[in-house]
Amino acid sequence: MLTLRRTGQALVALGATAFTTWAGFIVVITARQRTMLFAPNRVREVAQFAPTGHRTRQVVLRSADGTRLCGWLMTPPLPGPQPAVLYFGGRSEEVSWVARDAGKLFPGMTVLAMNYRGYGASQGDPAETHMVDDGCMLFDWLAARAHVDPRRIAVVGRSLGSGVAVQVAKERAVHSVVLITPYDSILAIAKRRFRAMPIEYMLRHRFESIKYAPSLTAPTYVLRAAVDDVIPHSHTDQLVAKLAQLKGDDIIPDSDHLNIPYLEATQQRIATFLHGQFSLPAMIAAEHRLPG
Repeated sequence: MLTLRRTGQALVALGATAFTTWAGFIVVITARQRTMLFAPNRVREVAQFAPTGHRTRQVVLRSADGTRLCGWLMTPPLPGPQPAVLYFGGRSEEVSWVARDAGKLFPGMTVLAMNYRGYGASQGDPAETHMVDDGCMLFDWLAARAHVDPRRIAVVGRSLGSGVAVQVAKERAVHSVVLITPYDSILAIAKRRFRAMPIEYMLRHRFESIKYAPSLTAPTYVLRAAVDDVIPHSHTDQLVAKLAQLKGDDIIPDSDHLNIPYLEATQQRIATFLHGQFSLPAMIAAEHRLPG
């Protein structure tokens, strides 16, 4: 009897230890989810860049609550009004590289690339609600520029930013949408990775793109990495199946989750898709060697 009692006490102690460890993980994940999800980067990815066919200037704007947002406005030296692109970066992504590559990615288009709150020189802390609200404000600001055609504004979102782009496209009259390594929802990915955790009760930033996909009216183009250990293709499949206006779903050869936006094949495909959507003059395509 004494042995059984001691065994029972040991099992109870072991169970209590396991529960304490499990509860500790929940506390840590709940408290640190902002850092784990966003991992904001304040260091400029590109310190200096040569002209790319755009007039480039740094822009400082204020969000609705007064938070200072910083980024770049790139304007092609062409008569207006011009089509425009609003770019949303991924996790940890500081967006100065877009100013460097805008000539290849977005020839003949005005481009606005702003760092999220807490990224680059932007103030504040990142959050899903802030990203979407700020994204809508940036769309409205861009649409009000004299040199921009407000009926021809595309949103481009990479990885985490694909969730921002989808929600902005739901709230605004977006002309076209480009999603680079998109997902069905951050909630679904988190549940896959933390199977033993009650993630649905813990996660505050869910980015549930799959909920909004059926209501998108803008033509949408999806680009996937050939090898993606961050967003499995199955999560992109779920989103693609719900997109109401899917115009393309391509895999970029020799790409992974990190290098895909910088590859020439990716940039050519994006430029070609937007060139066709915006019906830009043929001379722009020839000048920038866009594939037909």
